Amino acid sequence: MTRTGSRGVRVALPAGALIVGVTAWWTATAALSIPPYLLPSPVAVATRLLASPELYARNALATLVKVLAGGGAGIAAGFCLGVAVAHVEPFRRAVFPYLVALRVLPKVAIAPVLLLYLGIGFETAVLFVALVAFFPMAVSTAAGFDRVPPRQRDLLRSVNADRFRALLAVDLRFALPDVVAGAKQSVVLAVVGAVVAEWIVATTGLGYLVLLGSETVQVAAMLAAVVVLVCLGVGLYGAVALVGRRILWTQ
Repeated sequence: MTRTGSRGVRVALPAGALIVGVTAWWTATAALSIPPYLLPSPVAVATRLLASPELYARNALATLVKVLAGGGAGIAAGFCLGVAVAHVEPFRRAVFPYLVALRVLPKVAIAPVLLLYLGIGFETAVLFVALVAFFPMAVSTAAGFDRVPPRQRDLLRSVNADRFRALLAVDLRFALPDVVAGAKQSVVLAVVGAVVAEWIVATTGLGYLVLLGSETVQVAAMLAAVVVLVCLGVGLYGAVALVGRRILWTQ
């Protein structure tokens, strides 16, 4: 199969699954006479979305800003810590066990603590998103740099290559697949973290609309926010995956 053909299949299969899912949703609501306050039809959700596009656009932008600011900071900090853990053995022995322990800690438990000490606001939400995005990036980066074959490092030492040059010329090439995988995990979790933050420590964003819709039993409005949120998450993941693929192709 040609590259164009395989790309078409990769697009057609998810699109087909989406069409089947929406059709099944619409059929179920019509055939089973499900009340709109339990499950509105796709038409009702689309109508609600098109009735207030500026509301959803404004809150989507608020969520996007939190994801980009917090996720970007968390990914950058996680990469730097992962590099330090992989290259400084005493630091690795001291920090890595706690890094793994904190990685499995439910991050939703951190939000009430931030609320207690920092209060509600944009900065608190961004900090929470950064913490959520930080850990998968740090662990993946450290694991990626551990994949560098020892003989490659021995060869660089034999020619007295400095550490920074060795990091760029050899280590990063072997670590890139794990770094890209960590970035993809982090951007997805950053979207989840933004939603959780908007439930607890913020008053704007798509997560806040979801919460508001659930509290007021406006299920169509809630599902419309979920649809926009899914589109936002898929778009961000696709952008990171595309950039990562381009970077890997150049290596």
